Amino acid sequence: MNLWKDIPSGDDPPVVLNAVIEVISGSRDKYEYKQEWEALVLDRVIPSSVVFPVEYGFIPQTWSDDNDPLDIMVLSYEPLEVGCIVKVRVIGALVIEDEHGDDPKILSVLVNDARFSGYNDIQDVHNHKLKEIQEFYETYKRLEPHKWV
Repeated sequence: MNLWKDIPSGDDPPVVLNAVIEVISGSRDKYEYKQEWEALVLDRVIPSSVVFPVEYGFIPQTWSDDNDPLDIMVLSYEPLEVGCIVKVRVIGALVIEDEHGDDPKILSVLVNDARFSGYNDIQDVHNHKLKEIQEFYETYKRLEPHKWV
């Protein structure tokens, strides 16, 4: 099964989406979906001491200006599994600029977790969590040659 072509983008886009998890929170392992192999492949291990503060993946059947599917961050109380598909509700977005240009990241919460039922907007996320996400994106590429954020 091709996780990008065969999975719908969501039940109610752009509000309720499906997300394919490529990286779990607490990890430095950055997997990327290789469509021609129909598999998640280890792209790299982040060479610094930071770890992903959120679950991270892509939205099926979407395409971004950086020639990849749209990126999505998923807030979760526990790490999920690499390769799992989750139903999420969009609550905001961050636009990050890296060595390839603008790289938007959608922020979402799990639909199937009642602890996120009151999260409807990025303002519902604790300010410290938003600072953790910001800090991650400001620092995670510092030790990678020819990469920047």
